[in-house]
Parts: sequence; C-alpha cells; structure tokens
Amino acid sequence: MSMKADDLIDRRRLRRKLTFWRVVAFLIAALAVVGMSTWLAGERIPGVSASHIAKVKIEGTITEDEDLLRRLDEIRKSASVKGVILSIDSPGGTTAGGEAIYDAVRKLAAEKPVVAQVGTLAASAGYMIASATDHIVARKSSIVGSIGVLVQFPDLTGLMDKLGVKLEEIKSSPLKAEPNPFNPTTDEERAMMRNMILDSYDWFVGIVAERRSMSKAEATALADGSVWTGRQALANKLIDEVGGEDQAIAWLGTKGVDAKLEVIEWKPSRTGSFFLPSSVAQALGRALGVGDLSSELIKEMGADRLFLDGMLSLWQAEKAVSGG
Repeated sequence: MSMKADDLIDRRRLRRKLTFWRVVAFLIAALAVVGMSTWLAGERIPGVSASHIAKVKIEGTITEDEDLLRRLDEIRKSASVKGVILSIDSPGGTTAGGEAIYDAVRKLAAEKPVVAQVGTLAASAGYMIASATDHIVARKSSIVGSIGVLVQFPDLTGLMDKLGVKLEEIKSSPLKAEPNPFNPTTDEERAMMRNMILDSYDWFVGIVAERRSMSKAEATALADGSVWTGRQALANKLIDEVGGEDQAIAWLGTKGVDAKLEVIEWKPSRTGSFFLPSSVAQALGRALGVGDLSSELIKEMGADRLFLDGMLSLWQAEKAVSGG
C-alpha cells in the first residue's frame, strides 16, 4: 500500500528533528568533555605564554577571597605578565577581606606596575584595595571614597517580648559574646565595639595617608564616610587621573610596559556549573539560548546571597540617599 503524502511529510519532519537533537546532544557532550578537561586544568588562561598585561576584575562585596589571592600571587610570579590592571567595581565589604587583598596587591606592586581602573564604584574596602596600587584612574562620574569602618547587629528584644521568649545564659564575664541580638546593648558593650572600630578606622586612615601622600590630618578630614565623583576625588587627591582602561594602559607605558601588549583577563580558576567552568557554561548557555548558565545556576542555588560577619568597610547606598 502506497504511503500517503501527509505521512511522508510527517516522517521527513520527524527525521529532521531527530537529526537536530542528535547534533545538539553531540555539542553538549563535546562541551562537557572540554569543560571537564578545562576544569581539571584549573581554567586559568590556557596557552598564554606571550608577554601581556594582566587584568583582574574585583567586583561586588569584598571578602577574603582565597581564589583572588592565589590569582594575584600567580600573576606576581608569572614572567609573561608585564603590568597589571585592577578593574574595581565594589561598594566594599569586610575590613579583614579588604586588608588581605590590599596586602596581596602591595606585594604584587613591589614587583610589577599595578594600576587601578575604577568603574562605577570603588568605596570603602573597594577604595582601600585601589589605594594599594601606584596609580588610580576613575571616570568623571565614578563613585569614590566612603573611608571608614562600621559594625551592625540587630536588636531582637522587642520581637522576643512579643513572642514571650526569654534567653537565659551563664558566662564567664559580662562582655563575653556581646553584643548579641537577644539582650539590650549596654553602654559598656557599645564602648567596647567603638574602641575596636576606631582602632581599625585609624589603621584605614593611615593607609590612605601613606598611599596618597597626605598628612594624617588631611586623610582624616576626608575619612568621614563621604563619597565623591571621580572629578571630586581627583581634586581631593584620592585618585590620580580621570579616564578608563586606555589611560590605565598609558600609565603602564610610563613604567616601561609596552602599551601595545594584549590585555588578558585572569579569571577565577573554578567557577561555573559544577563540572563546567564559567567560560564553557557561558558558551553552552548561549548555544541553548538560556543565557549564562554559570550565573543562572548560582542564583538558583542562592549562592549570591552573602551574609557578612565582623567589621565592615562598606558603602550602603540606600542610607546615603536617605540621609540615614
């Protein structure tokens, strides 16, 4: 019995669909193999042995990022890296995290020219890191500053009273584990925290004074938590130049670095979707039309929610806008 025309067309369509999905499956498998091999290799910058300018992005909330610290040390040791651009876009973060990265940048700058290129924002610990470089470039409208330290803790005593919950505790001394959100904060506890904050604040101001060639009095006058535009920061001697990456490269040229060298970003060693490094996850996401799988999966798993403990060097835009 002869096949109907409609059946023949349907069969051809089915065959084309099967062929398409076989190709997609093959591409996914190939990307997975490449991803696994790149992951095992560490996803640094494979095949790059020629002289170049290294670019490192420091974005978001600052913490004691072990991967970033390793990267900075590898850049310091790499004979191929002739100069370094730190691309900073951060409101700050933990004071200890900023200190760790600051120290790593100073160690790097002792051996190679390092310049900071500020994007939208380099505030608080973000500015602390920028000050570790030997030249800071920012846009006219970049936000710079917020030099200071803070500690925040909630007061849940009102909520506990409403719920009829009371905390009983036995401790060796009144200031042990204080302040805590379950008891009203005493004057002694506030004094303890303030002394700790002022000690870190004095250290931060000292860094700014030293790195920006200011007197301690000049640095203290600027360290009231204020933020400035790039143009204002230039007038206040908090940055060296208004501009972007071109100006950063030009400055490296004054330090003996060939300005024609390729700028290569040194990315995090192991990020992405489980066994897929970020670069492969991005390529796979684009091929499937679903965007960057690395960032999407991270968001789905809630890993982008960051809880910070300890002293913070952080600019909070909502408070700055509201005047609180």
